[in-house]
Amino acid sequence: MGKYLNPGYDGFEAIKRDVYVDKTGLIEFMNSLIGKPRPLVCFSRPRRFGKTFAASMLCAYYDKSCDSRFLFEDLNIAKSDSFLTHLNQYNVLTFDVTGFITEADNNGMKVLKTMKYALLKELRQNFPDCVEEGEDNLADALYTIVAKGNKKFVFVIDEWDALFREYKDDKILQKDYILFLRSLFKNKDITSKTVAAAYMTGILPVKKYGTESALSDFKEFSMTDPLLLSRYVGFTEEVRTLCDKYDADFEEIKQWYDGYTFEELDSVYSPNSVMSAINFKKYKNYWSQTETFESLKKYISMNYDGLKDAIIAMLGGQSVRMRINTFQNDITSFSNADDVLTLLIHLGYLSYDQKKRTVHIPNLEVAEVFEDAVSDDSWGPVGRAIADS
Repeated sequence: MGKYLNPGYDGFEAIKRDVYVDKTGLIEFMNSLIGKPRPLVCFSRPRRFGKTFAASMLCAYYDKSCDSRFLFEDLNIAKSDSFLTHLNQYNVLTFDVTGFITEADNNGMKVLKTMKYALLKELRQNFPDCVEEGEDNLADALYTIVAKGNKKFVFVIDEWDALFREYKDDKILQKDYILFLRSLFKNKDITSKTVAAAYMTGILPVKKYGTESALSDFKEFSMTDPLLLSRYVGFTEEVRTLCDKYDADFEEIKQWYDGYTFEELDSVYSPNSVMSAINFKKYKNYWSQTETFESLKKYISMNYDGLKDAIIAMLGGQSVRMRINTFQNDITSFSNADDVLTLLIHLGYLSYDQKKRTVHIPNLEVAEVFEDAVSDDSWGPVGRAIADS
């Protein structure tokens, strides 16, 4: 069992001991991509929406170093024809990009170097006959490992976009990082021979350069277009069952934490908040005071025509029509109010209606966060009036 290579099933086993909602349909979807061109997925959604839980589940299922069948036999994936075909059949290489930022002492220049060194070190320890001392090309090392008869790799990358968020003005680092990812997943000759599948998750979709994606081989699923994966964004109809099982008030849960809508689903709940309310037996705002909360105050106070009017309208319960196509999938390249609103969708502060092309504040929990944000002095009498109301 390693830190980055084949981490075992302990993480997912611990998750199952808590309030658990079966989302193993995501495994069946990933299985359907294996053996096909471009088995690469980037699934972006906000903090508190189960990204790390999904990563732990995928690691436990694919990891060839363990036998995790007992964890999945009572779940929906066990009914799939692909269940045993891919269960514990691959080398899993997994990492959380935010972890490398910490290891590099928040020094952007060191992050990529730290990442490559750590991954190659663990590969060298486990495949000493394949990865020579001094090898500094991860893609080449993976190719050699598989070429010598070892299993292909499933990549599970959490918080893939952390460098774009933490070092938002460091264009050189961002470019080097994208080139690193491209070396793993864009080279068709190497990727097809070494990668069985890749699952990346973060808050932002893949960065755009102009109108093109820098990692165009990835199938993208996001808060503005979740497509087939909409029911894995958060909790759906299973919330009523959870409320019955744990004696929670369904109507209170719905008022506080429901309100995210997609073309295929009318009702999506914030998972972390639902679980917190059930565990702590209290319905309230569980939105943590993170960097994104501080950013909210900055974003909604930006001097773009119509932005404040849109926020005031949504705080009054209205939906606001907008366009999402100019957003560049980062937190610095804003050209209009719609770009800011699109970012707030990806951060989970707004819900997007694909059919009507409108946004609204999804629920009482998020409305409270907005109310706190507009109480800032920059909103003046408007903020005070909203707070008083």
